Amino acid sequence: MTATADRYLYLARHAEATADESGLTESGRRQATLLGDRLRESPVSVIHHGPLARAQETAELVHGRLDRADLRMSKAAGDYIPYMPEPGEITAESGAATVARLAEFPAEERELGPALAQEALDRFTGPVEGGEPRHELVVTHNFLVGWIVRAALDAPNWRWVALNHANAALTVIRYAPGRPASVLLYNDTGHLPAALRWTGFPPELRV
Repeated sequence: MTATADRYLYLARHAEATADESGLTESGRRQATLLGDRLRESPVSVIHHGPLARAQETAELVHGRLDRADLRMSKAAGDYIPYMPEPGEITAESGAATVARLAEFPAEERELGPALAQEALDRFTGPVEGGEPRHELVVTHNFLVGWIVRAALDAPNWRWVALNHANAALTVIRYAPGRPASVLLYNDTGHLPAALRWTGFPPELRV
């Protein structure tokens, strides 16, 4: 069937995780709850989350504030490298260092990532069938948020590497039939108090 309705995709990076990434810190649990409070009046009908503990716990805490929404685990919403830049593809001075850093990630994350990234685009983006808009939340990780935003802007594949997202920040993208994707919000932390903003974000990029 032809896609005839808008999709509003809400993207959130998981809240602050413990050092061993086995769950959330106390601050992270507070971040997730506040994210849920922000979305309480939104028409989100489903919450997708990755399989790792920090994403699952974040999604469950958000779901606790949005009990009308379905909660669904998806490997496509997990933590992986969506695209490995080729040597020389990133022309900035930091390009070689970025490629070298990504090469240190586990082979599984690098090798399985592109297929999962395509699955994420197929599953979570684009207009939808039917006559009513769909509002979905994906609780995921920094890399996938960058990848989906990059795709929405029709940027080169490697461009995801410089798109950073704070813990429990919110990004919203609208996909409407016959129109380019619109990034309505990006890395918005307005629902968090100052002390809980910018965790997980490079210090030199905080404002």
